[in-house]
Amino acid sequence: MEIIGRKKLEKLKRKNLGNVSLCNAIDKLFKQLETKNWNNPLELVKDRPDADNVHSDGFYFFNLSVHRTMVLIEFEEGEATIVWCGTHDEYVQTFNNNKKTIEKWLRENGLIN
Repeated sequence: MEIIGRKKLEKLKRKNLGNVSLCNAIDKLFKQLETKNWNNPLELVKDRPDADNVHSDGFYFFNLSVHRTMVLIEFEEGEATIVWCGTHDEYVQTFNNNKKTIEKWLRENGLIN
């Protein structure tokens, strides 16, 4: 699977080099994204129990490590696009831990109609 927006997570990793568990979790996610071709949500959730489907157009949040890093990824036809990543606090501030707010953010950023 092709990873689009990889630099967002690489930047987060560089900023947190001392957090070994977070860096390992990011590497594991990259490896899975590169080798897996999740064609249905059941396969994805089986491999990644931390994946939360937040919109029916294929958007998922992943909770990485004890750092509570949230990663929003869109899956579409052999591509995984990293749309947003941040700490859990940044997630709450941006999305209010609410799917309607997530949908509004996706719409405002031109990711859904």
